[in-house]
Amino acid sequence: MPLPSSAADHIQDLGAYVSASPSSFHAAHEGGRRLEEAGFVRLDELQPWEGGAGSFFVIRDGALIAWVVPEGAGPATGFNILGAHTDSPSFKLKPKPTTGAHGWLQAGVEIYGGPLLNSWLDRELRLAGRLVMLDGTEHLTATGPLLRFAQLAIHLDRAVNEGLALDKQRHMNPVWGLGNPTDSDLLGVLAASVAGASVDTGQIGGYDVVIADTQAPAVFGGKGEFFASGRLDNLSATHAGLAALAAHAQSGSQGGPIAVLAAFDHEEIGSNSRSGACGPILEDVLVRISDGLGATVSQRRQALAASFCLSADAGHAVHPNYPERHDPANHPVLNGGPLLKINANQRYATDAFGAAFWARLCGEAGVPYQEFVSNNVVPCGSTIGPLTATRLGIRTVDVGVPLLSMHSARELCGVEDPRRLAAVTELFFRTAA
Repeated sequence: MPLPSSAADHIQDLGAYVSASPSSFHAAHEGGRRLEEAGFVRLDELQPWEGGAGSFFVIRDGALIAWVVPEGAGPATGFNILGAHTDSPSFKLKPKPTTGAHGWLQAGVEIYGGPLLNSWLDRELRLAGRLVMLDGTEHLTATGPLLRFAQLAIHLDRAVNEGLALDKQRHMNPVWGLGNPTDSDLLGVLAASVAGASVDTGQIGGYDVVIADTQAPAVFGGKGEFFASGRLDNLSATHAGLAALAAHAQSGSQGGPIAVLAAFDHEEIGSNSRSGACGPILEDVLVRISDGLGATVSQRRQALAASFCLSADAGHAVHPNYPERHDPANHPVLNGGPLLKINANQRYATDAFGAAFWARLCGEAGVPYQEFVSNNVVPCGSTIGPLTATRLGIRTVDVGVPLLSMHSARELCGVEDPRRLAAVTELFFRTAA
């Protein structure tokens, strides 16, 4: 499966992936479905794995790890890993989710990560995630347009345009209907939204459900140069990794490193979970791959020392209305190429060796890239890059697609940059550092 032949084809497919992935669980499931179509074999963590060459993946909760073992791989063969994440800032459904007052039905939600709260106002929103039954079975669920965070009219707050202040507890309770909360059941709506199964609400033992925007992704701009969508942070990188790994698997390449896509969950809240980058999931998979190749403990350490990780997460383009918030000498722009993200305090894991390897890959792929560094008085966020480097000792470089409106319900990138990231990633998967 080659990479899409044009940026337009890639961006259309990215939009389809985002639309199919309103939650991290959907993103992992849809990624797995696409990989199976490309010939990958899904493995069960509860079962033994056979070693040797091939294309495989596992799903753990909202995380997806996929890999290609080339013919001739040995016990000390290194891993080239594309690290990304499947979650995005949003709102998560609380226990006792059906609330309301004054004739309105509302949903009790908790802030997940760091969303731009105002960007979620006055939008038609949906609920999506998983329901886990008392017998342990799991169902994905996704409603249609259901909720809205309704903004107070300007007639009732004349000073609103001088500064909007939103209280996370009082103001961020979306409406989803009319009636008495004691006579309504939001879990019943979620149960009825499970595709292909009849779900008894009384048998739901737990749920992980978030809010997602319903507006379809769109290309726009004077020359069609912009792409707007929810969850570009960080499905833009997860999708690039999926496309690149599938293309790599079907290229018939012999030898080289073991190519790995690690799409973690919970990055937006610190990665401290069994499916997050601070957890054991990537190491668990790498150990089992090396075991299948007959590696000793020493050879596994050799393999990790020979490995490399591209930590791919969205970054910031310069904002034309707020240039003072950016570094004065480094102003990344949309469609200028993916970012090389650098931070002196190791909030990004890039070092000189990693920067040189990235420059080499971009040069060989014919892809321009841009450097990103923060303004000294505007500290940057972090990524899974430093976590992976710290946990496994793998040399890591931080990269990603430049965005405007990061953490908005609807983010903005250039139409050229996602495919460029995929093209460099496909080359990375077959190139030893």
